[in-house]
Amino acid sequence: MTQQTEPSFRESVDLMFNRAVALMDLPPGLEEKIRVCNATYTVRFGVRLRGQIQTFTGYRSVHSEHMEPVKGGIRYAMGVNQDEVEALAALMTYKCALVEAPFGGSKGGLRIDPRQYDEYELEQITRRFAYELAKRDLINPSQNVPAPDMGTGEREMAWIADQYARMNTTDINARACVTGKPLNSGGIAGRVEATGRGVQFALREFFRDERGVKKAGLSGTLDGKRVIVQGLGNVGYHAAKFLRDEDGSLITGIIERDGALLSPQGLDVDAVHAWIVKHGGVTGFPGATHVTEGAEVLEEECDILIPAALEGVINLGNAERIKAPLIIEAANGPVTAGADDILRRKGTVIIPDMFANAGGVTVSYFEWVKNLSHIRFGRMGRRQEEARHQLVIDELERLDRYLGDAWSMTPMFKEKYLRGADELELVRSGLDDTMRTAYQSMRDVWHDREDIDDLRTAAYLVAIGKVAASYRAKGL
Repeated sequence: MTQQTEPSFRESVDLMFNRAVALMDLPPGLEEKIRVCNATYTVRFGVRLRGQIQTFTGYRSVHSEHMEPVKGGIRYAMGVNQDEVEALAALMTYKCALVEAPFGGSKGGLRIDPRQYDEYELEQITRRFAYELAKRDLINPSQNVPAPDMGTGEREMAWIADQYARMNTTDINARACVTGKPLNSGGIAGRVEATGRGVQFALREFFRDERGVKKAGLSGTLDGKRVIVQGLGNVGYHAAKFLRDEDGSLITGIIERDGALLSPQGLDVDAVHAWIVKHGGVTGFPGATHVTEGAEVLEEECDILIPAALEGVINLGNAERIKAPLIIEAANGPVTAGADDILRRKGTVIIPDMFANAGGVTVSYFEWVKNLSHIRFGRMGRRQEEARHQLVIDELERLDRYLGDAWSMTPMFKEKYLRGADELELVRSGLDDTMRTAYQSMRDVWHDREDIDDLRTAAYLVAIGKVAASYRAKGL
């Protein structure tokens, strides 16, 4: 095989979809209805910058409206194109179905390098893009709800939300037009960390699956597992940080634009992240081996490989040399369809993107619900929960006084038990439950059907089955 036979990202999604539906009993018309992208809007708009008008090209694609609103991020990157946006929109449909978020799939993108513009210029560009989409209901709390993606974040979402509110001054639910906003603009605690936290919860649930762990040739828990992370952006940083600090994993490699760092003893994720923020890359970071060709580190020995940046980084050119027995796709489409075939033949277990990085859309769902209900989670019940717990503590303290030295409460028990759950704890609890339930639905198909040997096909089967059931309920 040569590099020329590599399918595009859009073709990869279609190939994986076709592999799954071949194992299902769907009417051909319904199969086609689920596969195709409903609509893609291309917008070209001008913004006066630096004394002249600059023209920008943006996209918003709606893949499926079996449920509304449709949901999906907006990315800012020079590589944005219609095929990529439509493939990402399709993935969003399947992702939302898999984790039971009540949305159809959508995606947006603007062909721009955000690093070439200052904050004021980016705001002007973002507001005009939002205006072009909102006036066509491609941003709307009940029809189409964007979120951050590569190259965008809380700041851009706040600008979009404000632009929509300016255009819809009487819409009481205006803040729900977009998710991933800052906390002081209608955001939700835990949204920034959500996708990385979801990767952690996905791995924890995988390691509870003894048969799955055995298929990967691994054993035990996440403690001590060697992890290589490609891309220390928002997703990669939080996933690596939580795995290191809370699960005892060793982050032995970090790959960035300007090379990679290797350390068998494990890297300090926070220190590396701080270095990247200050210096723009990993070059010069002390106490680790720097590899100039960062992509080569994908092929290093490790237990878990986490591609957390761009699509297609594991492809026909390097798939045979990938040594990691377990890959979890924190990015969208990091393993091409061709590479997927090679890795499956090798016995590599891949936790697919539509599940692995669904933490973002899950917590976006929570934020959307919060915006529609106009109240933060935990506000009504937290103190009542603490009051009920106080009754138990009072009884235990009475018992403590009665028994004397024969019995006493464990240190810190009282403080922990008395604290009612705040919004962040509730969000993490909801995310953990979502990731566990979604993995179990894939796991049952993976282990119980002899004609399915990988988690990706299992995920597509579960997701497509739910979309099909939704269309049937509509009478299609």
